[in-house]
Amino acid sequence: QNIWESPVFIPIESIGDGARKLSAIQRNWHLHSEEHHRRAALIQEKLPHVSEKPLRFGDPAPTAPLGSWTLWEPGLILASARCSSPFPDGEVRFHENKIDPPSRAYLKLWETFTLLPKRPGPGDLCLDLGSAPGGWTWVLASLGAQVFSIDKAHLAPQVEAMPGVTHCIGSGFALDPRHAGAVDWLFSDMICYPDRLYEVITRWIALGSCRNFVCTLKFQAETDHITAAKFAAIPGSRVMHLSCNKHELTWVRLEATPDQLS
Repeated sequence: QNIWESPVFIPIESIGDGARKLSAIQRNWHLHSEEHHRRAALIQEKLPHVSEKPLRFGDPAPTAPLGSWTLWEPGLILASARCSSPFPDGEVRFHENKIDPPSRAYLKLWETFTLLPKRPGPGDLCLDLGSAPGGWTWVLASLGAQVFSIDKAHLAPQVEAMPGVTHCIGSGFALDPRHAGAVDWLFSDMICYPDRLYEVITRWIALGSCRNFVCTLKFQAETDHITAAKFAAIPGSRVMHLSCNKHELTWVRLEATPDQLS
């Protein structure tokens, strides 16, 4: 979720000294409190306020640098001005829609699209494998994309009735990319072993019939680090642990833009 990319120890003489030394580095800091909670909170209170309001989906991610810090000892701060996430502790909180989507799985796509430079829209054809009850299909159709969803179960009625949604009863593993034709995006939140999903995805990549991928790697009792590394090794890939992921990772592969190819 959030990697501290430049951690340093900062000796401090007092609460005020700690706040001054952090402020001298940059404005925005988030306290990740592990020990000495009261003293750490007093230091944080002296730092400039950082808004942690929930996002509305579609709002951009924050662009201002947000550092993280913790009070390692009463007189020693561990801080990192550079972090991998612009959100406190990497937690992306939204104003949730508790009425329309049939499950909370939609939050994974909301978070993914908030972090990515692009998302599907009108004119895009999306394939949603293992889609029922339809949380991801709901997000994609809400963005105006055409969605072909596949699952052995039906979608929730309100999702199946959305404009642009076509649902097929069947297995996401059984769809042959040679027969499916070209798609703009392939999505999978299927419950399956990661190595089986890897076999499906590499078939699509080999044929070059899909431009963008977003898939959840769902682990059982043990994390399959070997298969996770194989996904990460696919050229152009990114593997993330979203705040909405549980014992999962999210794998993304986007088509390179012209400026990335130049």
